[in-house]
Amino acid sequence: METLSLSKKPSKSEQRIAEKSHEALSQILERIHATMTEIEIEETKEKLQIPSRALELLNEILRAMSQGKPISIVPVATEVTTQKAAEILGCSRPHLVKLLENGELDFIKVGRHRRIKFEDVVSYKQKMKAKQKSLLIEMMNSDEELGGYDS
Repeated sequence: METLSLSKKPSKSEQRIAEKSHEALSQILERIHATMTEIEIEETKEKLQIPSRALELLNEILRAMSQGKPISIVPVATEVTTQKAAEILGCSRPHLVKLLENGELDFIKVGRHRRIKFEDVVSYKQKMKAKQKSLLIEMMNSDEELGGYDS
């Protein structure tokens, strides 16, 4: 699995540069309508043909960096180990294995090892966050109805 990871939080200086670059690139992308574009590396004067979608991805990376977020880029069809999936979900590996065995997440077996599609792990995480948010709102509404927020 090929993963590009900037797992350390960007420095304040990197955040400032990323913010300026993100703003500039956002404006440039609004004017690009071709599927391919050419960019020039100032230091070497070399020109590169780049798919416009790659520039859009770069812009998203710059946005995340400007907000101080660590970044990982993983090819969508990538399969991850149970340990990596557990790390992504923020749970223990044994808990993840229970989720797999209960059919909450699809997996395949490679020999004795389970592999889970990265996109399935991310999708499951998003569903769980939405469910948590819904339950929190439900709890807050219930507390409000019971007068828990009266002063």
